[in-house]
Amino acid sequence: MKHIYKKGAPSKPTLLMLHGTGGTEQDLLGLADFIDPEAGILSVRGNVSENGMPRFFKRLAEGVFDLEDLAIRTEELKQFLDDAAKEHEFDRENVIAIGYSNGANIAGSLIFHYQDIVKAAILHHPMVPIRDKKLPDLNGLNVLITAGDNDPICPPEETNDLKQLLENAGAQTEVFWHHNGHQLTQEEAAKAKQWYEELTK
Repeated sequence: MKHIYKKGAPSKPTLLMLHGTGGTEQDLLGLADFIDPEAGILSVRGNVSENGMPRFFKRLAEGVFDLEDLAIRTEELKQFLDDAAKEHEFDRENVIAIGYSNGANIAGSLIFHYQDIVKAAILHHPMVPIRDKKLPDLNGLNVLITAGDNDPICPPEETNDLKQLLENAGAQTEVFWHHNGHQLTQEEAAKAKQWYEELTK
């Protein structure tokens, strides 16, 4: 998968950065740097094109995921992550996923499919990736969800459902609400930084 890798300071996590629809591996580098300028960065471009816009998996309509493709792409991203850890020699056990919108959804799907896939996750405007699935044991996983209560793409019920599903599987989950729509705000970035610093201190 097309990606950018930046080596971090020893003992610092590697931030797996996953962009939204139409984004690229360049999009979230500023956010990664803001959250922790010393962390490693693995910023990945989605392998699916929707009318020329990169995405991490196909969808059938706005908010309707192609679940067959999602499963294939989730496995593909897991394999890429495992391979990248060997290639770039970063600690596979110390990866924190940070995704926005479509990137948050593929990060959520990784968590729904694989135990201990990441150490923690920051999901900006995610939806429930797949329903009616038994989740792995997520004890020890910390997740921050940020959401807008006026988000037309990701309604509040979606956020609340995701929180509930993660918590039922054992994840420590916090939701940060703001009064905007689907865009990623400075307020969210500041919350992500604060949450990350608490987690890693």
